[in-house]
Amino acid sequence: MNTVFSSQPQSRQFQKLKSPISLMVSTLAFAIALQSNASNDDIEQVIVSAEKTPRLLSDLPLSVSQLGQQELQGIDAVHLNEALARVPGAWISRGNGQEQLTSLRSPVLTGAGSCGEFFIAEDGIASRPSGFCNVNQLFELNTEQAAAIEVIKGPGTVYYGGNALHGVINVISPEPRAGGELKLEAGPDDFARAQMRIGHKADEQSIELRFSGSHDGGYKDDSGYDQQKLGLRHDYNGDQWSVKTLFSASNLNQETAGFILGKDSFKDSDLKRSNPNPEAYRDASSWRLSSAWSRAISDDAQLTITPYARSSEMEFIQHFLPGQALEENKQTSFGVQAKWQQTLSRDLIWTLGSELEYADMELREFQENDTDHPSAFLRATIPAGLHYDYQVDSSLLALYSQWRWQLSEDTLLDAGVRYERLEYDYDNLTTDGTLKVDGSQCLLFGSPRTCRHARPSDREDNFDNVSYQLALQQDFTEQLSAYVRLSNSFRAPQTAELYRLQKGQTEANLDSESLQSLELGMRYFSEPLSLQLAAYTMRKDDFIFRDGDGFYIDEGKTKHKGVELDAKLKLSDQWQLAVAANWAEHLYDNNPDPSLGEIKGNDIDTAPKTQFNTRLRWQPNAQLSTELEWLYLGDYYLDPQNLHKYSGHSLLNLRMAWQQDEWRLAARLTNLTDRDYAERADFAFGDYRYFVGQSRGLYLSAAYSW
Repeated sequence: MNTVFSSQPQSRQFQKLKSPISLMVSTLAFAIALQSNASNDDIEQVIVSAEKTPRLLSDLPLSVSQLGQQELQGIDAVHLNEALARVPGAWISRGNGQEQLTSLRSPVLTGAGSCGEFFIAEDGIASRPSGFCNVNQLFELNTEQAAAIEVIKGPGTVYYGGNALHGVINVISPEPRAGGELKLEAGPDDFARAQMRIGHKADEQSIELRFSGSHDGGYKDDSGYDQQKLGLRHDYNGDQWSVKTLFSASNLNQETAGFILGKDSFKDSDLKRSNPNPEAYRDASSWRLSSAWSRAISDDAQLTITPYARSSEMEFIQHFLPGQALEENKQTSFGVQAKWQQTLSRDLIWTLGSELEYADMELREFQENDTDHPSAFLRATIPAGLHYDYQVDSSLLALYSQWRWQLSEDTLLDAGVRYERLEYDYDNLTTDGTLKVDGSQCLLFGSPRTCRHARPSDREDNFDNVSYQLALQQDFTEQLSAYVRLSNSFRAPQTAELYRLQKGQTEANLDSESLQSLELGMRYFSEPLSLQLAAYTMRKDDFIFRDGDGFYIDEGKTKHKGVELDAKLKLSDQWQLAVAANWAEHLYDNNPDPSLGEIKGNDIDTAPKTQFNTRLRWQPNAQLSTELEWLYLGDYYLDPQNLHKYSGHSLLNLRMAWQQDEWRLAARLTNLTDRDYAERADFAFGDYRYFVGQSRGLYLSAAYSW
C-alpha cells in the first residue's frame, strides 16, 4: 500500500544500475561520434512552460520534455498515461476509467496531499487553487486537442510556486486556425469519441472552438464513463496590446470499478473483468477562464497581465474505505498574474513577477448507511451520518525574480528566487471534536470509543516559503551543450491534511514540505539525432503522511536519484527510432513511524527502478506512417517494508495512419500480444489489490478537415 514511504544490498543496487546507465552513456557516446557527420542545423524545439514565454529548448538549463500536436494526434490517447509514457521520468498510473495517480521523478504518490507534489497547469495557470488539489485533476484538461503537453522534471522554475516539487505538467492550448475538422473514433467495449474544431482568422483577431466527447462502456462489469471537454480561444493582436483569452470546461460521469483482490488476480480470466464495487461512481465538472494581456512598454521592456477565474465540483463514493461515504467538494477561485521583463543590456535579461489568488473551497462527507465490515471496531467507530462539513477561504501572494546573464557567447547563467505566502481561514460548519455530529459517543460493546472522524475547531493557518534556482549552461558546439542546475521547491500542507483529521487528532501542526535538487544534463541536437541526458539527486524533508495512529505528521525524509534519456535517431528517410528511458531510485531516509518498523534505506512503494518506451517508425511516403511501440515497466515493491512486489510488464502497441488531402484514417492495436498485466498494483489491508490492464483492443478513426 502506497501510504508513505520503501533496499536491497548495495551489490544488487549496483547491478541494477549498471545496465541502464551503460545504455544511456553508450547512446551519448554514439551521438558525439556522429557529430562530425551531422548537419549544422539545430532541431529548434520551442518550449513555453519553463518561463511562460516561448524559448528554444537549447536555451533552457533544465530538464523539460514536449509532446507536440502532431505526436499527440498520432498517439490518440484514450487515457493520458498513453501519451506521457513517452516522457522519461514520468508515469501516470491509470486507475479505472479516467482516474489516475501521478509520478514525476518520484514514486506514484497517494493520499490527501499527494497531488500537491505536482503543478498541473493549463497555459501556465494552475488548474486548481493552492491547497485544494485532486489526484485526478488531469482529466479536467483537454489533453486530447492540445497544441502541446510540456513536462518539467524536478522542481519547477520560479515562474511556478508551491506544488512544483517533483515537476510541472502544462497543457498548452492551440492557436486559432481558419477552417475546421471533424473526427470520429470507435474502439472496444463500446468506446466512441467525436471531436470537432472550427475556427476563423482575420487580420487582427482569430477564434477557435474545440469540442471532444467520448463514451466508454467499460472494460469491467458495471463500469464506463461519458466525458465532454470544451475549449474556446480568442486571440487579438492590436497596435499596442496582444490578448489571448481562453475558456475551457469539462464534465465527467463515471461508473467506477474498484480493485480486484488476491495475488496475481489480474491473470485470472474469471476475475479480471469483475467489479467488486458496482455502487461506485465519480461525477466531476470544471471550468476555467483566463486572459493574457501583453504589450511592449519600450524597445527593451515587456509587460504581461493575466487575470483568471476557475471553478470545479466533484462527488464520488469512497468505495475504497470502510463505510463508503459520499464525498462532495467544490471550489471557486480567481486571481491575477503579472510579469515585467526588462532587457538591461545585451547580455542580461531581468524578469519580475507576481501573483495574487483568492479561493473559496468546500468539502462535505456523508455516510448514508451503517458501516458493513467484519471488524466490530470499524463498525462502531465509523458511524452513519455526517463526517465532515467545512469551508476554507484561502489567499495567496507570490513574488519572484529571475536573471538570465549571458556571461560569454557560449556560457549562460540563470538565477531566480520566489517568495510565496499562503493563508487559510478554516470554518467548521458542524460539531467540533471526535463525537458524532449529534454529540453522542461512538460505542463498542457499550464502552465509549473515539469516533474515527475528527473535526478541528475554526482556525487560521499561514505558510511562508521561498524557492530558488541557480543554473549554468555551457555550449561546446552548435550541437552539444551541458548544464548544471541547483534548485529547490516546496508545498504547503493541503486543506485535507490540516482539517480532515481522524482518530482523535484535533490539530495538525504541519510545516511545508521542501525538496532540494542537483541536476546535470547534456544535450545534442542535429538533423539525424536529438538526444537529452539528465542525471539528478534530490532530498525531501518534512514529508507529510498519515502514521499508524491515523495522525497527519510531517516527519518523513526521502531521497531520490536517477538518470533519464530522451533520444530520437533518423535511421533513413523512411525509418526513425525513438527511446525514452529512465533509471531511478526512491528511498526512505528515516524511520518516522514506529508502526512501519525499520524502513530507512528501503525502496518507496510503487516506485519502479526502470522504465523504457521505444518506438520504431516507418514512413514510406507522405501519406502513410506506421509505428511500433514497446513499453517496459520494471518491478516495484507494494509496501514500505519491501515484503510484497509486482513483477512489472512489457507491452506492444501498433499504430498506422493514412493522410490524403482532407482525409486522415488511422488504426491502432493496443496490447498487441494480449498480455495480462496490472495498470497499478497495491498491497493493503492484508491483501494484494490491482487495477487491471485492458486486453488487446483495436481502435479506428476517421477525420475530415476543411
